Amino acid sequence: MKIAVVGLGYVGLPLSLQFARSCLDVLGIDVDANKVSHINKGLSYIKQIENSAVAELVKAGKFSASTDFSRIKDAEAVVVCVPTPLTRNREPDLSYITETGKSIAPHLTKGILVVLESTTYPGTTEEEFRFVLEQESGMRAGLDFHLAFSPEREDPGNGESKVKRIPKVVGGYTLACRDKAMALYGRAIDTLVPVSSCRTAEATKLLENIFRSVNIALVNELKVVYDAMGIDIWEVIEAAKTKPFGFMAFYPGPGLGGHCIPIDPFYLTWKAREYGQHTRFIELAGEVNTRMPEHVVHRVSDALNSQQKSINGSQILILGLAYKPNVDDERQSPSYVLMDLLQQRGAEVNYYDPYVPVIKPTREHAQFAGRKSVEWNRATIQKFDVVLIATNHSCVNYRELANWASCIVDTRNAMAAVPVNSGQVWKA
Repeated sequence: MKIAVVGLGYVGLPLSLQFARSCLDVLGIDVDANKVSHINKGLSYIKQIENSAVAELVKAGKFSASTDFSRIKDAEAVVVCVPTPLTRNREPDLSYITETGKSIAPHLTKGILVVLESTTYPGTTEEEFRFVLEQESGMRAGLDFHLAFSPEREDPGNGESKVKRIPKVVGGYTLACRDKAMALYGRAIDTLVPVSSCRTAEATKLLENIFRSVNIALVNELKVVYDAMGIDIWEVIEAAKTKPFGFMAFYPGPGLGGHCIPIDPFYLTWKAREYGQHTRFIELAGEVNTRMPEHVVHRVSDALNSQQKSINGSQILILGLAYKPNVDDERQSPSYVLMDLLQQRGAEVNYYDPYVPVIKPTREHAQFAGRKSVEWNRATIQKFDVVLIATNHSCVNYRELANWASCIVDTRNAMAAVPVNSGQVWKA
């Protein structure tokens, strides 16, 4: 069986590799010629995926890549894994989905399966995506081709997270469409979870991420409240999670990052308005999480004031640019917001991140493109007035940091197990 996976990013590449390991012939398609070149040379461009994982399957002839959408005509199934960002007005941006639909539709053959994996609001697959595919191909979903939605469940940075072992939710435009998609994913995934429709599958993915967003907002709000009371939120969470039922630990931070939690809840918020519904929990959680970088900056100001310094004119190092530990993914990272806020207040800001040696261009923070991570050594770290821990990469030597830095603002409790001088570490 030959399939095409469109979009070879943090979702599409791992999925392609798993299909290829399962003895399918996989053609990866991406508009980024650099990614295509890397794959065909047997190289990975994602930190957590080893070169050998790509090279082995390319050499075996099970995986190749191209920028040519016309090659879809030889596939029995097409899986679409493209971004679904927000616009500047925090409204869904489906342009990647619709443009991909226009690119693949002319090359669809009768009986082919098309699956969307991109996180989106309920109705996207059956409405916007189906409309584009039918208009551009002249065929009808459910009759001439099969259409389904199966949300991605990638967990970057988690070494225990394997595509094969993560249960896969599958919904179809018709029952026959769902059966066709189940047959495809059954070749590569251990556990499948069939649901009644594409809309249900789309709503399932949103619930998963909204659940996390709301609970993270709760602990972020409690962090500020407990700090005012002189209570350590991290100690509270550690104590609370000893309860064997009715509690699930979530942890505070400097703000939300990544492609899922800061974005996906607002897809439902936007769609709910069409039905006259108001998602107050989701919007409140978004407000709380969006305010966290401001809280962190206030703590940086407090830390500097204790040394008779101000943010204006201070040298500040942000430790960690990636949005979560042990990954090279800095999409929507709160570190960018922190850099922006601190620079607006007159600070000279640098960053250290072994996973992100150079900042790539982004739509939201293009002004930082091309900046390079500083070196990790005593002489470099000592020159900063404050080191702000935004991401707690496990490869960082925090004992060295304690020895080299005069002042540390810790948003991740990374210094909890490290002996430090009194007043050296400020929690934020």
